[in-house]
Amino acid sequence: MEYIRVTRDNLEKEHICCAISNNRDVQVSSKKAWLAERFDDGLVFLKSVERGKCFIEYIPAENAWNPIEAEGYMYIDCLWVSGSLKGHGYADDLLGACIEDSRAKGKKGLCILGAAKKKPFLADPGFLKHKGFTVCDEADNGIQLWFLPFSPAAKPPRFRACARHPRADGSGYVLYYTNQCPFNARYVPIVEQTARERGIPFRAIHIDSREAAQNAPTPITTYALFLDGAYLTNEQMNAARFLKLDASSDRTDSRGK
Repeated sequence: MEYIRVTRDNLEKEHICCAISNNRDVQVSSKKAWLAERFDDGLVFLKSVERGKCFIEYIPAENAWNPIEAEGYMYIDCLWVSGSLKGHGYADDLLGACIEDSRAKGKKGLCILGAAKKKPFLADPGFLKHKGFTVCDEADNGIQLWFLPFSPAAKPPRFRACARHPRADGSGYVLYYTNQCPFNARYVPIVEQTARERGIPFRAIHIDSREAAQNAPTPITTYALFLDGAYLTNEQMNAARFLKLDASSDRTDSRGK
């Protein structure tokens, strides 16, 4: 497999894997705008030449849009191989390239979000264990921080205090999200409109700076949905899925539900 590194110079002409529509699609444009502003922070986006979900995105942990303390580490935003590209060793290739690059840059190791059991949009714990990662911290909602140190003496990363006990202020649904995930540009407005039409209390908080992300009350900043303060999920919602979730919830709103 041949891989391409996406840079500011080729960003406009390259597809970005997780959203492979053309640049006029709001998902693509929002993601590419977010990427363009991260390259100066050391972000690397390495992808397959094939059109499909096969890429790794990583950044020096000091510049990561997550509330972690991981000085000297490289943080993996996303490692995703799916569809017909799975099962060919491409994830090994991408992670290997990240390790080689991180070592060359003098990093202490890698870190990435995961969980004890596989969750959507998070790294597969089985794969992480196989590659030598171990859990170095865990928030109350079960989201874990995994790390792969390059030296036994490397100090393990950890979550910041603000993320250890995920909690959102206010009643009803509260969503924290960033433009790191392209799907948010399409689906967050859909859920906002659906909630408004149904009279469901819903508030979306767009995290639009690294500082805000590093001080967020959730270890996951790309998409973190809360209900009456309690964490629910990091899985993106369309209208049907959101209404199904709401129908099964114990929410109490102005209609007495």
